[in-house]
Amino acid sequence: MYLKIIKSKRKFIFILITLLSLSLNAQDAFEKNCIECHKRLPATLQRMFFNYLLVYSGEKNTKAGLFYYMRYPYKDISVMSELFIQTIGIKKPLKISNRELREAIDIYWEKYRVIGKIK
Repeated sequence: MYLKIIKSKRKFIFILITLLSLSLNAQDAFEKNCIECHKRLPATLQRMFFNYLLVYSGEKNTKAGLFYYMRYPYKDISVMSELFIQTIGIKKPLKISNRELREAIDIYWEKYRVIGKIK
C-alpha cells in the first residue's frame, strides 16, 4: 500500500509539472510580444501586414523592414499613414532578443501571408 501512495504522488507531481510547463509555453513569440499591444490599435495586424507588403513586396524585404522598424521605430520609415502616426504615435523599440524578434516576425509572416494559402 505504501508503494501505491508513492507511485500515485509521483504520477500527480509529473502531471502537475507537465501542465505547468505547457501553460508557461502556451504563448509563442508573436503572441507574447505583439498581440497584447495591437489589440488596442484601430488598424489590425492584417492591415499592417498588407501595408508592409505594399512597401517591401516579398518575404525577405518585408521581414527585413519589419525587423529594422521594430529595432529603430522612426516616423520616416513607418508604413502607417500620417493620420495613424498623429493619432497613435510611433511605437517604442522592442526590448527582446534578435532571435525572439525574428521568431515573432516569422510567425507573423506565416499567419498573414496569402500566397500559398489560396486554393
